[in-house]
Amino acid sequence: MTMKWESLLSRERLGKLAITEAELARSPFHKDHDRIVFSGAFRRLGKKTQVHPVDENDHVHTRLTHSLEVGCVGRSLGTRVGEYLSEATPEWVQPDDIGVIVQAACLAHDIGNPPFGHSGEDAIRHWFHEADEKGMLTELSEAEKNDLLNFEGNAQGLRILTQLEYHLFDGGMRLTYATLGAYLKYPWTSLCLENNPANKGKYGCNQSELEIMKAIADKLGLIQLSDDTWCRHPLVYLMEAADDICYALLDLEDGLEMNILPYDEIEQLMFDLLQGDIPETYRKINDTGTGRRKLSMLRGKAIDHLVSATAKTFIEKQDDILNGRLQGDLVDHLPERAKTCVLAAKNMAKERIFNSRNKTLLEVGAYSVLEELMSAFCGAVHQFNQGQGLSYKNKRIIDLMEYRAPQEDWSLYQCYMRVIDFIAGMTDRYAITMAQQISGRPLG
Repeated sequence: MTMKWESLLSRERLGKLAITEAELARSPFHKDHDRIVFSGAFRRLGKKTQVHPVDENDHVHTRLTHSLEVGCVGRSLGTRVGEYLSEATPEWVQPDDIGVIVQAACLAHDIGNPPFGHSGEDAIRHWFHEADEKGMLTELSEAEKNDLLNFEGNAQGLRILTQLEYHLFDGGMRLTYATLGAYLKYPWTSLCLENNPANKGKYGCNQSELEIMKAIADKLGLIQLSDDTWCRHPLVYLMEAADDICYALLDLEDGLEMNILPYDEIEQLMFDLLQGDIPETYRKINDTGTGRRKLSMLRGKAIDHLVSATAKTFIEKQDDILNGRLQGDLVDHLPERAKTCVLAAKNMAKERIFNSRNKTLLEVGAYSVLEELMSAFCGAVHQFNQGQGLSYKNKRIIDLMEYRAPQEDWSLYQCYMRVIDFIAGMTDRYAITMAQQISGRPLG
């Protein structure tokens, strides 16, 4: 079985079956891009941690600046691949349409991350594991319990895109199926974690969005591999590669900015990739420029090399991708020099930056803040759902949830999911402030 570009690039929208007509200079996919950019969930990424605390240094990346940079690389990748594919794609799809589909998916790729990034994800999982030991999850099905015990920002992102933003529980942003497919990095549910060796311990769809996932897969013609598991949309590989490129190169810039990595090590990594293709502007400032300025000159050229190598690799592996047979990520199949650069950079960041003192303090703080919030809000909705009669404190806590407050006919799973929607949507600073206020600690 082979996936077809005509269905993979569907212009139809979730929650609105009619194909949106293109406006002057704006295709349906450009509208997807704009809907994501103008959403509140995307805006809040500006106050969410990428690696380092967002208020510590104005030059380091936030989730927002990271997403914007990934989007730029993804657009270049998609457009270049679109040029290669021009004879294979439908007549109504231009190369820049594929570029903007990938760009939109890149902009959204971290939209479901809770405050404090991956530390926040783990803190939420940890809280539900402790809640399970206390008997607070006994009413949930195995699938529902798995969603909470393995809370995943990618699955929360799909929920935001298809349920929460704009049209609440009525299609969400109502994006095209093509863009939703390009976003779905892990098109399977939490129940499939043990049976799928390619999942990396991650999943992309909660039980609450399973019917939506099935509709996306059916509309795009994704190959079903097993129950509630599908192969990836081909453009996911470009979105993921853009993320890898930015993580590899730009996390190192943050390491330099935070005085964690020496400039000479990063420079040598770039030189090994570029093999003498050094920008003239770099040569001119080499003796007088700051490390940050010199690195920015090399970074642009390095990204160009990696984009070119990645686009060519995608075309070379196109048959395997369309048949759902490609093993690993696109980076695993890059030419040796490009692959070595990306993997070496990611390893350097993992060993040196992610183990820094500031990162450790952030992770410890994330657990404290999110434990406070999860205990307060999940405790209140659990008491509400069990019909035990709310204490005055828990009634006021539920009042803070406003339109997300639980209803009498909701299941316990629905109640917990709405708490996650509330807390995962917070910025770092808002989460800290609310935890302080709930506990009665003075602000500041």
